[in-house]
Order: sequence, then C-alpha cells, then structure tokens
Amino acid sequence: MPMPLITIPQEEQLQRAVLAAADLEEYDMDASLDELEELARTAGAQVVGRMVQKRAAFDPATCLGSGRLEELRDFCQNNQVELVIFDHELSPAQQRNIENILDLPVVDRTTLILDIFAARARSSEGRLQVELAQLKYRLPRLAGQGTSLSRLGGGIGTRGPGETKLETDRRHIRARITALERQLRELEGRRERLRSRRRKDGVTTVAIVGYTNVGKSTLLNTLTQAGVLAENKLFATLDPTARALTLPDGRTVLLIDTVGLVRRLPHHLVEAFQSTLEEAACADLVLNVCDISSPEAPAQAEVTTSLLESLGAGATPVVTVLNKCDALPQLPDILGENTVLISARTGYGLEALLETISRALPPAQRRLTLLLPYDKAGLENTIAARGKVLARDWRPEGLWLDALVEVRDLHLVTPYLLREPDKADESEGRD
Repeated sequence: MPMPLITIPQEEQLQRAVLAAADLEEYDMDASLDELEELARTAGAQVVGRMVQKRAAFDPATCLGSGRLEELRDFCQNNQVELVIFDHELSPAQQRNIENILDLPVVDRTTLILDIFAARARSSEGRLQVELAQLKYRLPRLAGQGTSLSRLGGGIGTRGPGETKLETDRRHIRARITALERQLRELEGRRERLRSRRRKDGVTTVAIVGYTNVGKSTLLNTLTQAGVLAENKLFATLDPTARALTLPDGRTVLLIDTVGLVRRLPHHLVEAFQSTLEEAACADLVLNVCDISSPEAPAQAEVTTSLLESLGAGATPVVTVLNKCDALPQLPDILGENTVLISARTGYGLEALLETISRALPPAQRRLTLLLPYDKAGLENTIAARGKVLARDWRPEGLWLDALVEVRDLHLVTPYLLREPDKADESEGRD
C-alpha cells in the first residue's frame, strides 16, 4: 500500500530536494533515508519531503511505478523542488524515464556519495580515486542519459575531476580509466613500499576506522594535535592522515585516520579506494569508533566489521571505542572486552583508551635468556639501547644475558637463544 508523502519543514534555503525510495523491506528504510538526508545536506541540498512506496520488487521502468511518480511530480511542482534523490542505484533507463515524468534532474544514492567525495578529495591520490569511481559508474550510463548529463557544474551529481569527460565518447573514457588505473597502481606500489618500510623499521600502526561522522578526526586531533578538519558533516575527512602517538608503556605508534563508511558504500568507491582502505587492513590494531549516542550504533559497527572482513583484516585485533558518551543521560555500567567509553570532545576516557591500546597491541619487548659468543658480545649494546638488560654473567662459553629484547631485534638474537619466552615473561616485557 502506498505510503503518504512526508513534508519536512526547513528554514535554510538551499537546493530543494525530495528523497524517494521503494521499500522492499530488505533493510531499515527510515534509518537509510535519515542517512540519505544527511548525505544530501552534506552535498548542499535542503530536503523538503520524502516519498516511500512499499513494493515487492522494483518497477523495471521507473523504480516506483508511473502512478506514484505522477504524484511525486505534482508535489515537486507545488513545492519548488529542484532535485529528486533516490535511495537506490538507478539504471540508465530508469533514470531517463523518471526524469521524463518528473521533468526534473534525478540522482541516486551512489551519484550523491560520489559527488561528496569529489568535493572533499584533497590529495592527488584522492582525486584520482574519485575520478576513477565516477567514470566507471557513469560509463554505462552515457547512452541516453537524460537531464543530468546537461547539468554541468554547481549542482549535486555534477562535481569532480571526471565530470568534463562525460561528453566524450566511450573510447576516450576507457582510455582515461586505463590511465587512472595505471597511476593508482603506481601510487599503490609506493604505499606498499612505505608499509614495508614501516614493518622493517618496527613501526606499529593503529588505524581509526568507523562510520562517517562518529568523531574519528576529533579523536585523532585530541590525541595527537593533528589539526585535521573535523566537521559535523558526513565524509569531512576523505584523505588518510597519520600522526605519531606515544602510549603509556613508552611505545610510539603511528595513528592513522581513514575515510568514513556508510551503509551500502558503492562498490565503485570500495574498489577505487582499495589502497587507502588497506591502511586499516594492514594495521597492527584497529580502533572501531562508534557514536554511542546514536540508536544506529550497533548497525554502524557492523558496517565497519563487514568491510574489514572483506579486506581480509578479520583477524586484526580490534578495540571498540564508544565515542560521544557526553551526549548520554547515563553511562552504561558494563562494557565488553576491549571496549572503551570516551568523549573525544571533552577528553573523558582517553587515558583508559591509551591503556587499552597498549594491552591490545602485541608486546613491544620479549624477555629472553641468551648466550652470546664473545665475538657477538657487542649485541648487548643494541639490546640495552632499545630494551633492557636485567642480568648478565660472563661465562666460559660466552656472555649470558637475561634481557628484554625489542621485537624488531629478535632476528638478531635468535641464534643465541637459550630459553623461549613464556606468557609470564611476555606480560613482564609488556610493562
């Protein structure tokens, strides 16, 4: 049964838009439309209404059905609506048919997200990734694309470095895609070499991941004074940022802020941002930041978990960070294991977070019993410089040591190991 059109009062006069969706009862439609409205606001639109129709399946020609679209057309004409945003990915034929009925520009969820990414990409790699995602998405939509193709500049779904390529032929667009993929492979190789260098140097990385607008950049700024843009908008941060962070146990780790996630993140973006998202997949520890003040917090955390698993990082240790606890009327009494309650804005719980990170990371040092030949006795200086010599004894066979050895130096002393570390030793080396 068709649902009534909901009118949403707004004061700010921006580009007036209506949200539209067919509810197949596959997910929480209200939550999805709330998120779509926030995406629209981030892109510069004022949502003045929503239209939802319960259906068993999408109408292959118009998604909603021509009768419901005529009702939507009347509403748009009476309320000065300039744009209609669908909560689904539309086929080229559906978009063309809908625009013919409404006589208005139409964009879908994927186009909207691509537009936001295009507006917020700052680094050269980010811009290349966005352009590649745009072209791959729009290439099959060139033939017969209706009103939206002529709307170059200034509106939702029209921004980005790939936009001027839309009026060229498919051959040139495919050539551009090939060139972009080559450039991104080169950048990906450079990023992988950087990660290899970090591993070789023993650099420990901690990735901040999570839903968009849950406070990841605010957390990075509070912990490291990074000065990263932190706005109350979706995808305020697009390009990854890395800063050094000193933990209570004296270790220095590299804290990496990553792009925010949303429900049903377009696969074009996941593919294009693969190398960037791999910063989280290759980290030693993941901080899964959630907005505990949001009723959608469990669903948001699941989005992050699913993406990490798809990137092959399901086995990476995770600390769940419940942010924005200052917005709660009452704090929860019991938290799960490796779960911390914080407020990145006020600083509440940050000490507990740092302690939890220290415990969750693999130990920086291991306690070993060694017997160094006298021609290798100089290794004691290396061990002492980075770790700690607890006891020594000059024996006929060589220099006997009881020492805390940095994990990155294990390969130097393995040939001279007398005793494997047990769990008690490892915990002592962690302190």
